[in-house]
Amino acid sequence: MKIKQILILIIFLTSQILISQEVDVYKLIEQEVESNYESNLELYKHLHQNPELSFQEKETSKRIAIELRNLGFNVSENVGGYGVVGIIKNGEGPVIMLRTDLDALPIEEKTELPYASYKKAILEKEEVSVMHACGHDMHMTSFIGTAKTLIKLKKHWSGTLFMLAQPAEERGGAKYVLEDGLFEKFPVPDMAFAYHVSPTIEAGKIGYVPGPAWAKVNTVEITVRGFGGHGARPHQAIDPIVLSARIILALQTIISREISALEPAVLTVGAINGGSKHNVIPDEVHMMLTLRSYSEEVAAHMINSINRICNGIAQSAGLPKDKYPIVIEVDESLPPGINNIELTQKVAEILKNKMGDNIFLEEPTMGAEDFFRYGNTAHKIPITMLRLGSVSAEKMEQYKSEGKQLPSLHSSLYAPIPELTIKTGVKGMSLTLIELFNK
Repeated sequence: MKIKQILILIIFLTSQILISQEVDVYKLIEQEVESNYESNLELYKHLHQNPELSFQEKETSKRIAIELRNLGFNVSENVGGYGVVGIIKNGEGPVIMLRTDLDALPIEEKTELPYASYKKAILEKEEVSVMHACGHDMHMTSFIGTAKTLIKLKKHWSGTLFMLAQPAEERGGAKYVLEDGLFEKFPVPDMAFAYHVSPTIEAGKIGYVPGPAWAKVNTVEITVRGFGGHGARPHQAIDPIVLSARIILALQTIISREISALEPAVLTVGAINGGSKHNVIPDEVHMMLTLRSYSEEVAAHMINSINRICNGIAQSAGLPKDKYPIVIEVDESLPPGINNIELTQKVAEILKNKMGDNIFLEEPTMGAEDFFRYGNTAHKIPITMLRLGSVSAEKMEQYKSEGKQLPSLHSSLYAPIPELTIKTGVKGMSLTLIELFNK
């Protein structure tokens, strides 16, 4: 009996030590988050002030590579463009990938922040303003902040940390990273994580969505053709601008009258370009569309309907078949964003255990993210993207009381509040990774 009692006592004491270590690790994470905040804030402001467009992230990727090298990572650059991979093996255990995006958008910033961007870049031969209006600067800051924390706390976890800084998220850059042999050149992750900031979640909170979370994207372009002529004699022409207007209005009925109200779907004409002078009817008009859905069937139905509507309107205008609109699906499409249910629920439990009500269940969105390409390969890697709150409680209350919408992602006015967003992002992801390495 004495031996049995001793064994029971050893098991009990061991479990208590493990529990105390778990509590201590979380406290250590919080201490690291506090001690690294100023350097993380400096990095955030630098990235915000120096945004670079998709496929142009030369200096951004260089800075991320330097940060990772300084932490002791084995760094590879120019992966799928300006992508950066940092690998550090810390004993036996799972391979966990953390991904950030690097690129910014061609938007003129209007936040009037002291660290606002005034950068310009060339896009399709035109000079444009550039801004981190989608929060990728915050993603990078959380990414590096998490790396700092895990390196400092290396004795508290075991496994391989795989850091991926991906270029051109706004242009489907994950495709190019994968085509460059990401999972052939580097270890295949056992799981993968990423953040996306949210313009509607209060800073200090993290949202999670098990299962379908982000929409499938199909990108479509339409060239509407006609017969040009003089603006004073429209009867002698077939005006593609008028045809385009008819097509745009008719396309709206696809969602409202052809797709079940129980199936999420969005069809947006994001750009229309045609004509060069006020008194000239052009020969053609070019339109650019984004389609959002959660299934292949709904996406296929929308594309088939676009073709049918375009051809029907062209025929009704008297155009010959060889002048019917040209409908092309552009290779910028993305799969639906499906968070692994089991992994997402496990992460939610880990975070709720320490961060309580600040971790909550969110709704799916019709926004899209190319992060989910990494879970759509033959490796079937379980992946989860968490939503990081970025808006102050005061601002949320102000906008609500005034009956106004908060600035959205891709808005010239979108600006995360730095301190609480950075600290929550680093703390939440560091806790998640350490717990999962140890499980």
